[in-house]
Amino acid sequence: MDLHVELPRGLTLSNPVIAASGTFGFGPEYSQYVDIGALGGVSVKGVSPEPWTGNPPPRVWETPMGLLNSIGLQNPGVEAFIEKDLPFLRRYPTKVIVNIIGHTVEEYRQVAARLNHLAGVHALEVNISCPNIKQGGMSFGQDPDQAFAVTRAVRDETELPVMVKLSPNVTSPGIIAQAIEAAGADMISAINTVLGLAIDINLRRPALGGITGGLSGPAIKPVALRIVYEVAQQVKIPIIGMGGIQAPEDVLEFLMAGASAVMVGTITFQHPDRMNHIIDQLPEVMEGHGFSSLTEVIGAALPAASTPLERR
Repeated sequence: MDLHVELPRGLTLSNPVIAASGTFGFGPEYSQYVDIGALGGVSVKGVSPEPWTGNPPPRVWETPMGLLNSIGLQNPGVEAFIEKDLPFLRRYPTKVIVNIIGHTVEEYRQVAARLNHLAGVHALEVNISCPNIKQGGMSFGQDPDQAFAVTRAVRDETELPVMVKLSPNVTSPGIIAQAIEAAGADMISAINTVLGLAIDINLRRPALGGITGGLSGPAIKPVALRIVYEVAQQVKIPIIGMGGIQAPEDVLEFLMAGASAVMVGTITFQHPDRMNHIIDQLPEVMEGHGFSSLTEVIGAALPAASTPLERR
């Protein structure tokens, strides 16, 4: 079965499964466990203009059916990524999506401009919605005007496909999505982690060094599906869905809810090669549910005449 996915600006994935940003490092960390070349894409850990040190430890805390993290987007900066990590990723046919971050609109603009036209960079994912940094990310993702401003700034600096990552920590994700679309984004990725808190009862204080953190894993899947389903009916640009995906059946749910592709993250901490298994099993699962192509799946659960492919 042909699993290719055609996305805006000529971005073609060999299949709809992408490694999610923040869970896959820059690639080498997983290379001995995962067939990177078989993935549809890799969204690398967020990169900023200069190195970020991140949040104080502890940075992760396991929860029922999920994981809280408060990494704070620690990264070596865009120049180190280009020099040390991008050459490794260029070895593979997999599409490389660079997640970009900043404290200000100008910092996002700076990173986007630096990555434009670089060999081996196929798209940008603009992270305006990370819940565990004190500046920038959270506010940009919660206000439609700021979401518009960041998206437009990135769009003005690059010819690469641009996707913008939605926060679930808002009252109306669709309003933010519409602002992002109006600003020129080619795609939306949804969702980022859900803001949460854990208490260490032995120490009698919040368990994470950053106090709050982002909840990921199976616990947030229903929230993610709801937002993808709603946003797919409010925008015309494609959606990359994510949140608790563990199996090919989960992929079908996100596609039927209106996503054109998916990202897989937290499960790889337990089973690093799970994405490869999902890709291998997806055709059989699709056939078992009466589908012969991806286009038949996308938006199948949406109300009549409102599927993404019909509206584009």
